[in-house]
Amino acid sequence: MTSQPEQRSTMARRAVLGTALGGATAATLPTTAHAEEPLRTTPSDAAGGARRPWRLRDTMTTDEAWATFLRGQDLLWTRLPTRWYEGPFLGDGLLGSMIYQEPDANRIRFTVQHGRVQDHRPEFGSGWGTCRLPVGHLTLEPAGTITAVDWRLSLWNAEFTGTVTTTEGTLTLSALIHDEVLAVRVTADGDERAAWTFHPEEAISPRKIQEAPPAGYTANPPWTTRTTADGTEQVLQPLTGGHTATAYRRDGDELLISVGHSAPSTTAAEADSLRNLRRAGSYGDLRRRHTRWWHAFYKKSFVSFPDQRLQSFHWIQLYKVASASRAGGPVMATCGPWLEPTPWPAVWWNLNIQLEYWLIHGSNHLELDALATTVRQNQEQLIANVPAAYRSDSAGVGRSSDMFANRGVGRPGSGTEVGNLTWALHNVWLSYRHTMDKALLRDTLFPLLRRAIAYYLHFLTPGSDGKLHLPSTLSPEYPDVPPQDTNYDLALIRWGCRTLLESAELLGIEDESIPRWREVSAKLTPYPVDDNGFMIGADTPYARSHRHYSHLLMVYPLYLVNWDQPENRDLITRSVEHWHALTGAHRGYSYTGAASLYAMTGDGDTALGYLRRFFDTSTRYPCHANTHYTEAGPVIETPLSASQSLHDMFCQSWGGVIRVFPAVPTDWADVTLHDFRAQGALLISAVRARGTTRFIRVRSLVGEPLKLKHGLRGRLTVLLDDGRPARTRDLGDGVLSIDLPRGREVLIHSGARPDLVIAPVAVSAPGAAWGLP
Repeated sequence: MTSQPEQRSTMARRAVLGTALGGATAATLPTTAHAEEPLRTTPSDAAGGARRPWRLRDTMTTDEAWATFLRGQDLLWTRLPTRWYEGPFLGDGLLGSMIYQEPDANRIRFTVQHGRVQDHRPEFGSGWGTCRLPVGHLTLEPAGTITAVDWRLSLWNAEFTGTVTTTEGTLTLSALIHDEVLAVRVTADGDERAAWTFHPEEAISPRKIQEAPPAGYTANPPWTTRTTADGTEQVLQPLTGGHTATAYRRDGDELLISVGHSAPSTTAAEADSLRNLRRAGSYGDLRRRHTRWWHAFYKKSFVSFPDQRLQSFHWIQLYKVASASRAGGPVMATCGPWLEPTPWPAVWWNLNIQLEYWLIHGSNHLELDALATTVRQNQEQLIANVPAAYRSDSAGVGRSSDMFANRGVGRPGSGTEVGNLTWALHNVWLSYRHTMDKALLRDTLFPLLRRAIAYYLHFLTPGSDGKLHLPSTLSPEYPDVPPQDTNYDLALIRWGCRTLLESAELLGIEDESIPRWREVSAKLTPYPVDDNGFMIGADTPYARSHRHYSHLLMVYPLYLVNWDQPENRDLITRSVEHWHALTGAHRGYSYTGAASLYAMTGDGDTALGYLRRFFDTSTRYPCHANTHYTEAGPVIETPLSASQSLHDMFCQSWGGVIRVFPAVPTDWADVTLHDFRAQGALLISAVRARGTTRFIRVRSLVGEPLKLKHGLRGRLTVLLDDGRPARTRDLGDGVLSIDLPRGREVLIHSGARPDLVIAPVAVSAPGAAWGLP
């Protein structure tokens, strides 16, 4: 990894060089006589005007190819995991299970937790009153003493399999979660046997590890048990304003368990848990449905690069996010569906929720977007979160909430966080831009962003400088509160007004606030800066080490200030270097954030250097054995954001331009992307071999304009899928505009036509499997 001084000098050199060259790239384009004419093709592609249709040869179309590739990414265990962040994990977006040794016992724990199970007493806040609540756990107790394990978490089948060897024989295990049912199958050899026990857990906030309950808090009633007529066991947990029911049955070698939760109903949960078990059938029945879903899931996109450990990590994150979230379900809490002791048993809106969902866009998995559905389904609650005087036109959300976004937001001027809903809506905007789903824009993003920005506009006041200023607000979790003009909020206001103006035009809406949005865009005060770069806010420098990069939001992920603006490169460089120069408070996402920031500059080597720090076990908070991450408790967003850092090295789409292989590290000579989704609902496939881009294929899903920063050298061939030359325009700086109708594909390459093959690349940096191999 590059040292800190080397990283800083590298970025500084890039800033000076980029300014001197006016931002030009190393790629060369032919000069065309008329900008509207198509680029000339090579004779081998268009001799005599003949058309040669082309198509990719995708080697990843069969189940066999996928099973073989993903088997190389699986997590393995030859040692018994003793902590939740070491063991296998299963989930279906609702029900979740972690598998590890029961503390200080000769048993194996299968946790049973559910993303909908929460308390319903908002008067005690999100930490206690509307927090996630534990359900319980299963234990598997063998007859003999455990002496060895041989386990695998299969990504392709989303299934845990393996053996437990004991002094009495062997247990052979398999487990999966589908349709809110945890199914486990255990067979015994020798004198071994399998004894199962379900342990209900007290329905109290996991925050109890950190503090006592608030004044006036009373414990939820104790659970009760019953056995149904068909022999199914149920644990019933009454709650104040809700109910949780856990049902389980054992049939020979198989055990199935399901959790139901209802509110305000205190009876529906019982029926739900029983219905889930009836619907599941047997382990085999459930597995067939389960593997169908997962096999279709993986085939939506493909990425391969030569670092074995990081490549496996990336595929594990796709498995993880699909195990933790599905559109229409509960938005991920900081721990996902896997609840362990934590001070954060809720949804955090000031960074966590945003980072959790970034990787779903490029990986082409919008079916996991519970964030967009959460804000759509809870618009009334978001309105109720602002003070009553502003509910006619405003909405917001505080720092943390339950899955229904129930948390009030303070007023500007009181030094509280105000911009969290606006930042969350940037994620919804990303979902819109990657799908171009106008219904999402019209029904969710526009009305909610209008309200989120309206709340700000109530408090903007003109200063003697003629600029609009914002009273005191908090930059998320930074200890010093600026007296005014916090950069976190200024960036969000600018982005919000710009997005509202663009959206109104696209939707054909003559909104009465358009003049106000234009005025704010023109008159909002500039970002406070000093010699070290972007400050926290007015009169408040970035002077203490801080894990958040909220004061840099205008750079990433909003890209309002970006590397395509030569006049801002020095400011970006100073800001990022100073942020990381003050050490001590940095955490995992401080490194993933820096990696993405450097990827924006095109510096893949420095980006990779920062990303590797997240995996460096000498740091205070590294990534753990099963790729989960913990600080004072589970924090799911950081590993997921590390996958987005990889995305940012391979393909970026912002500012209306798609950038292919913009920041690939020098050591990664070979990279394959297939059906990577970019803004404009464009699917990108590209192959890089021996350090050179061989070809790019773009498929348009809706016919949005295509501007491509391709990185290719020499004379370009640009062909539509029927073999005809595409209509192109050279926009300079290595950017090509290509006319690509809806449903069509275009191929871009230089020189002779390369082999158009999508396949895994060879590993040049071997690494151990994740888990405890």
